[in-house]
Amino acid sequence: MKAPILILSAGIMMAGVAMAFEADAAKAVAELKPTQGSKVQGTVLFVQEPNGVHVTADVTGLTPGEHGFHIHEKGDCSAPDGSSAGGHFNPTGKPHGAPAAHEHHAGDLGNLTADASGHAKLDWISPDLSFEGTNSFIGRAVIVHAGKDDLKSQPAGNAGARAACGVIEKK
Repeated sequence: MKAPILILSAGIMMAGVAMAFEADAAKAVAELKPTQGSKVQGTVLFVQEPNGVHVTADVTGLTPGEHGFHIHEKGDCSAPDGSSAGGHFNPTGKPHGAPAAHEHHAGDLGNLTADASGHAKLDWISPDLSFEGTNSFIGRAVIVHAGKDDLKSQPAGNAGARAACGVIEKK
């Protein structure tokens, strides 16, 4: 009878450790606001996990289809067109590419895919981002583009105008 109790105890301890890690994990959020003439808005959440930064996004107001989704170098969304956010966050000087490609900017998060109602979600773990150090994304901006990122054109994927911008703030 002791073996089932030990297994149950071990399971409870492991669940407690996982919950404690989640409660203590570093978190950040970007509230996306539309650029001039756009209706795109949403929330992007960043949570530190053992294997990288878990990025989740919930975005509305898009046209159906794919839209470039990137972290940009400056945490400034003051320009009506979002240009004040600068270029893609690229601390290692790599070429633009798909987020799973060997060579890509740290801020390359690929594309969001909007459904017929203009709603898109993303769930991705990025091994390239960090809350501290060279690859820290805190205080930078998230940009959603009006068009699809082709994941190869330099320097930024030819994704078109900036449809929404949000500054990433640590929570």
